[in-house]
Amino acid sequence: MVKKFEYRGVPLQELESMQSEKWREMFNSRQRRSLKRGITDNKRKLIEEIKEAKAGKGRGAIKTHVRDLIVLPYMVGAKISVFSGKEFREITLVPEMIGRYVGEFVITNKRVNHGAPGVGASRSSLYVPLK
Repeated sequence: MVKKFEYRGVPLQELESMQSEKWREMFNSRQRRSLKRGITDNKRKLIEEIKEAKAGKGRGAIKTHVRDLIVLPYMVGAKISVFSGKEFREITLVPEMIGRYVGEFVITNKRVNHGAPGVGASRSSLYVPLK
């Protein structure tokens, strides 16, 4: 049996057909406040590109630097590449991402693997035998 996605008890099909004010009320307070204050030009342009891509007019993943865009119900299924500070990381927007920021899914730092200390690495390494 396949589990069907529901956002706070509402199925995805109903979310997509619902008025924006209705699903906006279901978001957390930070997302509600962000949407209430308005959408910037960069976010508006990205939303239009996502709508075109979902309609089949897109060319593939959309590259963007906008990390503070909230995933809305009608964006589900789109592929976007978000800048991580060094490179673009591609993500597919899935229903579980609704109400979250796009930047949460693209990590900005990598795990660091330090090597063994060498000569001159620190004062304590002066006393480490080299053999």
